[in-house]
Amino acid sequence: MLALMTLAPGLQARLLIMVEREDTAARVGSGDVPVLATPRLLALAEQATVRAIADDLASGQTSVGTAVTLEHLAASPIGAHVEIGAELTEVDGRRLVFAFTARDRNAVVATGTIERAVVDRERFLARLAR
Repeated sequence: MLALMTLAPGLQARLLIMVEREDTAARVGSGDVPVLATPRLLALAEQATVRAIADDLASGQTSVGTAVTLEHLAASPIGAHVEIGAELTEVDGRRLVFAFTARDRNAVVATGTIERAVVDRERFLARLAR
Protein backbone atom coordinates (compact mmCIF):
# COMPACT_ATOMS: atom_id res chain seq x y z
CA MET A 1 0.00 0.00 0.00
CA LEU A 2 1.34 3.43 -0.92
CA ALA A 3 1.51 6.02 1.82
CA LEU A 4 0.30 9.39 0.51
CA MET A 5 -0.09 11.17 3.84
CA THR A 6 1.97 14.26 3.03
CA LEU A 7 0.43 14.93 -0.38
CA ALA A 8 -2.22 17.59 -0.06
CA PRO A 9 -3.77 20.21 -2.31
CA GLY A 10 -1.83 23.44 -2.41
CA LEU A 11 1.63 22.08 -3.24
CA GLN A 12 3.13 24.26 -5.96
CA ALA A 13 6.15 24.76 -8.19
CA ARG A 14 7.18 27.37 -10.74
CA LEU A 15 9.63 27.28 -13.62
CA LEU A 16 10.94 30.24 -15.56
CA ILE A 17 12.41 29.73 -19.02
CA MET A 18 13.57 31.86 -21.87
CA VAL A 19 12.34 30.44 -25.16
CA GLU A 20 15.31 29.25 -27.18
CA ARG A 21 15.54 27.83 -30.70
CA GLU A 22 15.51 24.27 -29.24
CA ASP A 23 12.08 25.01 -27.68
CA THR A 24 10.38 26.03 -30.93
CA ALA A 25 7.75 24.26 -32.99
CA ALA A 26 10.13 24.35 -35.97
CA ARG A 27 12.84 22.52 -34.00
CA VAL A 28 10.56 20.07 -32.16
CA GLY A 29 8.66 19.18 -35.33
CA SER A 30 5.20 20.25 -34.20
CA GLY A 31 5.03 23.10 -36.70
CA ASP A 32 7.24 25.32 -38.80
CA VAL A 33 7.28 28.59 -36.86
CA PRO A 34 9.87 29.88 -34.38
CA VAL A 35 7.63 30.02 -31.29
CA LEU A 36 7.37 27.91 -28.12
CA ALA A 37 6.16 24.48 -29.22
CA THR A 38 3.09 23.01 -27.58
CA PRO A 39 4.87 19.70 -26.81
CA ARG A 40 7.71 21.62 -25.16
CA LEU A 41 5.21 23.67 -23.15
CA LEU A 42 3.54 20.46 -21.98
CA ALA A 43 6.90 18.97 -20.97
CA LEU A 44 7.64 22.08 -18.90
CA ALA A 45 4.21 21.93 -17.24
CA GLU A 46 4.80 18.28 -16.38
CA GLN A 47 8.22 19.18 -14.99
CA ALA A 48 6.53 21.72 -12.71
CA THR A 49 4.07 19.07 -11.43
CA VAL A 50 6.94 16.70 -10.67
CA ARG A 51 8.77 19.43 -8.75
CA ALA A 52 5.63 20.39 -6.82
CA ILE A 53 5.44 16.99 -5.12
CA ALA A 54 9.09 15.86 -5.18
CA ASP A 55 9.73 16.55 -1.50
CA ASP A 56 6.46 15.01 -0.34
CA LEU A 57 6.57 11.55 -1.90
CA ALA A 58 7.61 8.66 0.28
CA SER A 59 10.93 6.95 -0.38
CA GLY A 60 10.66 4.67 -3.40
CA GLN A 61 7.67 6.50 -4.87
CA THR A 62 7.42 8.44 -8.10
CA SER A 63 4.57 9.72 -10.22
CA VAL A 64 3.63 9.07 -13.81
CA GLY A 65 1.48 11.17 -16.11
CA THR A 66 -1.94 9.75 -16.99
CA ALA A 67 -4.04 12.56 -18.52
CA VAL A 68 -3.62 16.09 -19.85
CA THR A 69 -5.79 18.97 -21.01
CA LEU A 70 -4.00 21.95 -22.47
CA GLU A 71 -5.11 25.15 -24.15
CA HIS A 72 -2.22 26.91 -25.90
CA LEU A 73 -3.57 30.46 -26.06
CA ALA A 74 -0.72 32.70 -27.20
CA ALA A 75 2.54 32.39 -29.12
CA SER A 76 5.86 33.00 -27.35
CA PRO A 77 8.75 33.91 -29.68
CA ILE A 78 12.42 33.12 -29.19
CA GLY A 79 13.72 35.28 -26.36
CA ALA A 80 10.40 35.48 -24.51
CA HIS A 81 10.45 34.69 -20.80
CA VAL A 82 7.70 32.24 -19.84
CA GLU A 83 6.76 31.28 -16.29
CA ILE A 84 4.98 27.96 -15.80
CA GLY A 85 3.24 27.37 -12.49
CA ALA A 86 1.59 24.17 -11.33
CA GLU A 87 -0.53 23.55 -8.25
CA LEU A 88 -1.81 20.28 -6.83
CA THR A 89 -5.57 20.79 -6.65
CA GLU A 90 -6.90 17.31 -5.86
CA VAL A 91 -5.66 14.12 -4.22
CA ASP A 92 -7.83 11.05 -4.72
CA GLY A 93 -5.88 8.06 -3.44
CA ARG A 94 -2.96 7.62 -5.83
CA ARG A 95 -4.52 10.02 -8.38
CA LEU A 96 -3.21 13.59 -8.33
CA VAL A 97 -4.73 16.49 -10.28
CA PHE A 98 -2.75 19.64 -11.03
CA ALA A 99 -3.78 22.94 -12.57
CA PHE A 100 -1.13 24.79 -14.52
CA THR A 101 -0.77 28.20 -16.11
CA ALA A 102 1.98 29.55 -18.34
CA ARG A 103 2.46 33.31 -18.68
CA ASP A 104 4.81 35.62 -20.48
CA ARG A 105 5.14 39.35 -19.86
CA ASN A 106 2.12 40.12 -22.05
CA ALA A 107 -0.41 37.33 -21.72
CA VAL A 108 -1.50 33.98 -20.42
CA VAL A 109 0.23 31.60 -22.80
CA ALA A 110 -1.48 28.37 -21.74
CA THR A 111 -3.70 26.77 -19.12
CA GLY A 112 -4.62 23.20 -18.38
CA THR A 113 -4.68 20.25 -16.06
CA ILE A 114 -2.36 17.31 -15.63
CA GLU A 115 -3.24 14.10 -13.82
CA ARG A 116 -0.53 11.90 -12.39
CA ALA A 117 -0.59 8.62 -10.49
CA VAL A 118 1.72 7.85 -7.58
CA VAL A 119 3.47 4.52 -8.10
CA ASP A 120 6.14 2.44 -6.45
CA ARG A 121 9.16 3.05 -8.71
CA GLU A 122 10.61 -0.48 -8.46
CA ARG A 123 7.30 -2.24 -9.11
CA PHE A 124 6.58 0.07 -12.03
CA LEU A 125 9.96 -0.61 -13.61
CA ALA A 126 9.71 -4.36 -12.92
CA ARG A 127 6.47 -4.49 -14.91
CA LEU A 128 8.26 -2.90 -17.87
CA ALA A 129 10.96 -5.57 -17.80
CA ARG A 130 8.45 -8.40 -18.23
